[in-house]
Amino acid sequence: MRNWKELYDAKKMTSDEAVKLIKSGDKVVFQHDVGEPAELVRAMVRNAENYKDVEISHMFSLGPGDYCKEEYKDNFKPNMWFVSGQTRKAVNNWGDYTTCFFHELPELMRDGVIQVDVVLINVSKPDKLGYVSTGVSGDYTVQAIRSAKTVIAQVNEHVPFSYGDVVFPLMEYADAVVEYDEELPALGASKIGPVEEAIGKYCADLIEDGATLQLGIGSIPDAVCEQLKNKKHLGLHSEMLGDGAMNLYYEGIIDNTQKSFDKDVMVANFVMGSKELYEFCDHNHAVKIMPVDYVNDPTIIMNCSKMVAINGALGVDLFGQVASDCMANNFQFSGVGGQVDFMRGAAMSRDRKGLSIIAMPSMTVKKDGTKISKISATLAPSQAITDSRNDTEYVITEYGVANLWGKSNSDRARALIDIAHPDFRDELKEEMEKMFHHKY
Repeated sequence: MRNWKELYDAKKMTSDEAVKLIKSGDKVVFQHDVGEPAELVRAMVRNAENYKDVEISHMFSLGPGDYCKEEYKDNFKPNMWFVSGQTRKAVNNWGDYTTCFFHELPELMRDGVIQVDVVLINVSKPDKLGYVSTGVSGDYTVQAIRSAKTVIAQVNEHVPFSYGDVVFPLMEYADAVVEYDEELPALGASKIGPVEEAIGKYCADLIEDGATLQLGIGSIPDAVCEQLKNKKHLGLHSEMLGDGAMNLYYEGIIDNTQKSFDKDVMVANFVMGSKELYEFCDHNHAVKIMPVDYVNDPTIIMNCSKMVAINGALGVDLFGQVASDCMANNFQFSGVGGQVDFMRGAAMSRDRKGLSIIAMPSMTVKKDGTKISKISATLAPSQAITDSRNDTEYVITEYGVANLWGKSNSDRARALIDIAHPDFRDELKEEMEKMFHHKY
């Protein structure tokens, strides 16, 4: 029997040769987020004329998304599980969107509900035994590798060798190996202004020592991290591992010592941030990258002690219904992702010490200068609801904290009006009195 190195050499080829394994009508899955194998995707686009109706699916992407250009709409059919800026036009016009809770994606693949003909992955250099790591993404990537009929791997020295359920013997799965080194997409520091700083303070005030955190990407999660410098013994069990959590780890604030399980390690299902963050994950036993059906499973999350989930929103209505992924007239803006997974898991956290928080600015300003309140009487027409009113516990803006848990309709509305932007409060009060027949 040949050893792994002989098999590896036998399956080595150029990217243009490798993508010939993709056939018209195939359902192709990309590794998630910064793990997207950029050279394989470029090769696929270069060879677009050889394909017809190739369905492409993935969640968030930082790549250019050339396969979503209108000129390729007969070649590639985007059917996304999460929408990014470069995929948004295609999804809302000639493409499609499949909604599901993030933690369900692996199960949908295992059961064949979501078919995976080809998966394109981006992995670390093999170790001496031929094992590689998907490094920055466990999420659905792990199951896609197991479910796919064809696995095409870009072997890239810039992919960190992260530990967890992302390490596997490459030659047991790969049908083609393309050696191509390129740096992963890196994000710069977020801009934290007075609004984000105020929101960060309100969030931090609710977080106790020893809490387990779920943090996302952007200026508000980063602002929360900046306000946690006086906390002790925090832990991380999060959909995403970002720079904010890494910095808190270096400062000894996140030490994971009081987690109810997975003690002493930060657990996430994907990594996104700076080059330094990716280097931090490389061969670091303090980081564990796991599949999303473990990390985001609400029954796992609920067993995290003092679980705090912080998520954003496009808008919240006076019922407490949250829209985070869809805008008016069914315009798909992003995706459900793991928001509901963590909101429900945190709400069920041990001894009711978990906290589920929606944190957002009180208003947004359009390009033309028009101001729009993010707290409205009702959501927009044909705007899908991400979190039901029964799921929403805390809503935070720069004006304060609204605790909606166990409150009546009118009390929920009052609490939300109190944290709305002052320019919109009178209008919201009038709407509230019409809707609920109670005085503000």
